[in-house]
Amino acid sequence: MRRSWLTDHFFNKTRKQREKAFLENGSKLLEKLIASCNGKPIPIRTFSAQQLCQATNNYCEHLGKYWYKGSLEGKIVLVNRFSGSGAHLTINDLVISAQMSAHSNVLKPIGCCLETTPLILVYEFAANGFLADQIYVKRVTELQYQPMVWERRLKIARQIAHVISYLHTAFPRPVIHMFMHMRDILLDEHDVPKLSNFIYSISIPEGETDVKGFWGIQNVRFCPPESKASAHMHDRAPGSCLNEIVDPAIMAIGERGASLPRQLQAVLDLAMTCTENDPQRRPTMVDVTKELRRIERFTQANEELLGSSHKRSAYTSMLLHH
Repeated sequence: MRRSWLTDHFFNKTRKQREKAFLENGSKLLEKLIASCNGKPIPIRTFSAQQLCQATNNYCEHLGKYWYKGSLEGKIVLVNRFSGSGAHLTINDLVISAQMSAHSNVLKPIGCCLETTPLILVYEFAANGFLADQIYVKRVTELQYQPMVWERRLKIARQIAHVISYLHTAFPRPVIHMFMHMRDILLDEHDVPKLSNFIYSISIPEGETDVKGFWGIQNVRFCPPESKASAHMHDRAPGSCLNEIVDPAIMAIGERGASLPRQLQAVLDLAMTCTENDPQRRPTMVDVTKELRRIERFTQANEELLGSSHKRSAYTSMLLHH
C-alpha cells in the first residue's frame, strides 16, 4: 500500500524537527559541558528517541514522577522523561549530574536523547526505588513496606548531607541544589542513597555569597524563608518541615529505646538550627554532615555497649546454670 503525500509530509516534518532539536540541544550541551567541566572528559552517550522508546517498551513501566524503567544492551536503566521543562533545564540536570558522578551518593548519568525537547535522560538503575516510599507513613502502608529503622534513616541523612556539602565545596564556585525532596533521592540494591534532579541547580557567582534562583523556585516546598521572599539562595542548610522528622515507627525499636530519645533530641536540635530565619545563624552543610556523623557514632557506640552487655548477661546466665 502506497503512503499518501500527507503521510510522507508528516514523517519528513517529524524527521526535520528531530534533526533541528538534535543540533540545537547538542550544541547547548557541548557548550555547557565545556564551561562546567574544565576540560575533563565526561562520557555521555547519545540515544535516539526510537532507541529509548524500544528500551522502555513505549514507556509502559512508570515508576513515579518522570521516571521509567528500561533496558539498554541487557542492562536495566532509569529513563527520565521530563514534561514541561525547557531544554536548558534538562541540560543543566545532565551536566551537573555528570560533574558529580564520581560521588557515590549521586545517581550517575549514562546518556541522553538530543532529538527531543526537553531532553530525555538515561541514568543508572536504583533497585530499591524512592526514599519517600520508605519514609512517608502513607506510602509505607500502601506499598506494605517495613518501616525504615532509625539507624538506616540516620545514615541516609548523613550521606545526603555529605553529597550536598560536596556540591557546595568541591567546585571553584559552590553549586546550590535548589530542589531538595525525598522523591529526588533513590536507593540502590544496598540502600545506598542516590541524589538526583539537578534541573534547578545553580552556581554562586565568583565573589558573591548568594545567587538568585530560577523563576518560580520560591514556591518549592522545602525552600528557606528568604528564598520565598527574594528567590536568593546560599550554601547554608536549607531548612525543612519538622513534622517529617519524627515518625511513630522510629519509637518501636525495643531495647534501644533507652538511648533513642537523646539521639532524636540531638537531630531535632540540629534541625532547629537549620530552620533559623537568619541564614547566617544556620550551619553550613559541612557542619551538618559533621554533626550527623557525631550522632551516628554515638548510636554505634551505644549498640556496641548494648551488645557487650548482652554477652556479659549470657555468660553470667551460663555460669549460674552450671
